[in-house]
Amino acid sequence: MSVCARRAFLASLWKGHCSLIALGLPGAALMAPETLQAAGRVNAKASGKLLVVGDSLSAEYGLQRGEGWVALMAQRLAQQAPGVSVVNASISGDTTSGGRSRLPALLKQHQPRWVIIELGGNDALRGLPLDSTRDNLASMARLARQAGAQVLLVGMQMPPNYGQRYASDFAQLFKTVAEAEKTALLPFLLQGIAERPDAMSFFQADRIHPSAKAQGQMMENVWVPLVALLR
Repeated sequence: MSVCARRAFLASLWKGHCSLIALGLPGAALMAPETLQAAGRVNAKASGKLLVVGDSLSAEYGLQRGEGWVALMAQRLAQQAPGVSVVNASISGDTTSGGRSRLPALLKQHQPRWVIIELGGNDALRGLPLDSTRDNLASMARLARQAGAQVLLVGMQMPPNYGQRYASDFAQLFKTVAEAEKTALLPFLLQGIAERPDAMSFFQADRIHPSAKAQGQMMENVWVPLVALLR
């Protein structure tokens, strides 16, 4: 798929929430600011590095520094567990293959206790084989666990207009990897955003990347499974 074709598809990806609802995604209202602390507290005595390996959704693409969900997560951790430091090694446009090749050096350099893997969306948009995506994610999870880190795998979803079977298989691969590699799992990073009737107001002008006001919900989505790892 050409760059122009990928961008055209991406623009159509979030045009309507109905296609995402057709996938059977659970609905969730955007959390109000006063409820952002309600999802749970981590162990205040937790200490170590938390490594995030992701793509543009985690790399603050189109945002001011400090507005992205990873930065918001780091701010909350600084309040609740000052001993946990966050390393954001996300790169816009990265694929699972790129993450797999980068991970060994990152693990050696940072020696994290926890690793969040947020990759796979670009694989699908480029039409890469699902088996390859699955193998790369599984390899990353194994490498992290072998290095002594606990892993949280963050999934994405593709709409049915990319092919119902493909969309279903893509969503399933994250579950398959998480079960096989015994990692924590967040099935859909954009839950509570992409299926909203006013979803487009939570995306940037390119209609592809979430805006600053979507980042709190994205962080909250990650926070729920993360709390269990940090307790």
